[in-house]
Amino acid sequence: MLNELDNIVEFLRRAEQLKNTLRRAYTSEGRHESTAEHTWRLCLMVLVMEKHYPDIDTLKLMKMCIVHDLGEAISGDIAAVDQVPGQNKSEQERQDLLQLVEPLPHELQNEIMALWDEYEQAESQEAKLAKALDKLETILQHTQGINPPDFNYAFNLEYGKRYTQFDPLTSQLRAILDIDTQRLADENPVD
Repeated sequence: MLNELDNIVEFLRRAEQLKNTLRRAYTSEGRHESTAEHTWRLCLMVLVMEKHYPDIDTLKLMKMCIVHDLGEAISGDIAAVDQVPGQNKSEQERQDLLQLVEPLPHELQNEIMALWDEYEQAESQEAKLAKALDKLETILQHTQGINPPDFNYAFNLEYGKRYTQFDPLTSQLRAILDIDTQRLADENPVD
């Protein structure tokens, strides 16, 4: 049992890097947001939206949200706006996650990888909702952050739409955020 606990602690030490992994988003104070902060508010969204989704397995959804960006602890975050055509961000994240979970017992490794794979495939209701909320949290942060002058707000008007149209509620949330996004895009045009 002690060896298993040592391995769990080692995994937790590795996962701590999410606190240092910076995203393209900025906080309302103007500093870069960490992936851990993004994941925290994504989980908070699950908590406050839970009553609207009685048929969703909330624990599974929460777990999925916790692990969805965990691989970024190794190679960092690649913002959607920075993705290069032909680059497989998902494949890199999966390989990084496999490396990160290596110290864990096989049962835990398998559970985390299964949750991550399900999220990536976005076929289950939980995975579809996780994807929708993930995109909505990112857009929300972009409307709240003190972003650099060349920040491309207009990009967010199309960002993740195929996921955020998951259901009427996520579509309504998207519409609310799009109002702020459009205002910011109009106020801050990018050449």
